[in-house]
Amino acid sequence: MKFFSGLIVVVSLMAAVGCTDVPPRGVAPATLSGDAAHPDATTGWVRTELYFGLGPVGQTGGVDNVAWQAFLDTQVTPRFPSGLTVVDAFGQWQGREQDHPEHLRSKIVVLLYKDSSMARASIDAIRTAWKTKTGDESVLRVTLPADVSF
Repeated sequence: MKFFSGLIVVVSLMAAVGCTDVPPRGVAPATLSGDAAHPDATTGWVRTELYFGLGPVGQTGGVDNVAWQAFLDTQVTPRFPSGLTVVDAFGQWQGREQDHPEHLRSKIVVLLYKDSSMARASIDAIRTAWKTKTGDESVLRVTLPADVSF
């Protein structure tokens, strides 16, 4: 009988723990609340990655760090002032008139934002500004739904 009463206590405790509002193990709770720019719960957010080629690996020319920072400061940050991430990368690109891919110094800009026509237009403006500045054929854009928590 002692065994069964102990078992009932354990099962009851397990059930009570399962009913709490605690995030699942490994999921951190949101840290911000009531901030419209960074809500603790999000819906309709997306993640966009923009891939910029800076110039051929091992060759002079292309876009240097000073010019990249100026582009970031004047074209990207004003459109997404809430924050962004820049990743140094190595890329390959084969243009229409090329018989083999070229190896490029690259930057990836990661943006997380509430999806809207204004945000999409801002991203298109950034891509156009880069192509105008550099003469590049393309700035790769990858956009996916994002489940974010601040």
